[in-house]
Amino acid sequence: MSFEPKILGFLCNWCSYAGADLAGVSRIQYPPNIRVIRVMCSGRVDPVFVLEGLLIGLDGVIVMGCHLGDCHYIDGNYEEKNKIDLLTIALEMIGLADRFRLEWVSASEGVRFGQVVTEFTEQIKKVGPSPLSGSNPDLKLRDDLEALKRTFDDIRLRALVGRQRTITEFGNVYDKLIETERYDSEIDEALKSEIMRNKILMKLEKDSLSVKELSKLLDIDSNVILKQIIALKAKNLIDFDRIDEITPYYHAI
Repeated sequence: MSFEPKILGFLCNWCSYAGADLAGVSRIQYPPNIRVIRVMCSGRVDPVFVLEGLLIGLDGVIVMGCHLGDCHYIDGNYEEKNKIDLLTIALEMIGLADRFRLEWVSASEGVRFGQVVTEFTEQIKKVGPSPLSGSNPDLKLRDDLEALKRTFDDIRLRALVGRQRTITEFGNVYDKLIETERYDSEIDEALKSEIMRNKILMKLEKDSLSVKELSKLLDIDSNVILKQIIALKAKNLIDFDRIDEITPYYHAI
């Protein structure tokens, strides 16, 4: 049987949803694989929504909004771009970036809407069914996605992304501008650190483990694991479980 992808689309009310409506009125043909959720602004689409879609086994997720500079809420699509750029980096880490896409489609671009949906559907067909669908889902990938979901739900990362344009274009509370490259680098480091901490927490929620065991399970250097263990214990997210001879074991609180 031929594979027909299940694709979820988040469309902004004022532009891309109107573009989809125009495509329908104009009888523009495109694959029927997409199911649409209309939102008032693309900036309303939380990265967690995308990760939830992938977690339940959808084959692809696409977000469409107004062209940059044309947002009905001024900066909504700029804010979305910042969030989605970071989400794309995170999805690349686990090999799922090709199952997600961000596009700008205006209300007058019915033809473009059809082209975007057609291209993305063909892309997903080439990639194949979601590794989380079917009777034998990829459990490691599911854990990776769950770690990403927890990471993007974290207030620290949300604050960094939310203030990015303000600090790089208008300055911080001391009227000091921070270069975009430097700020992006700090966000990337925060992302990697939070993902690692959430992976550790998820393992420690299931069982008490030592640094060595965590290092083997996660394929991460034990010195890096120890650094994260210290940080997690300082935040009272984990605690000692026991000491076996000279090896300490930890569990999530």
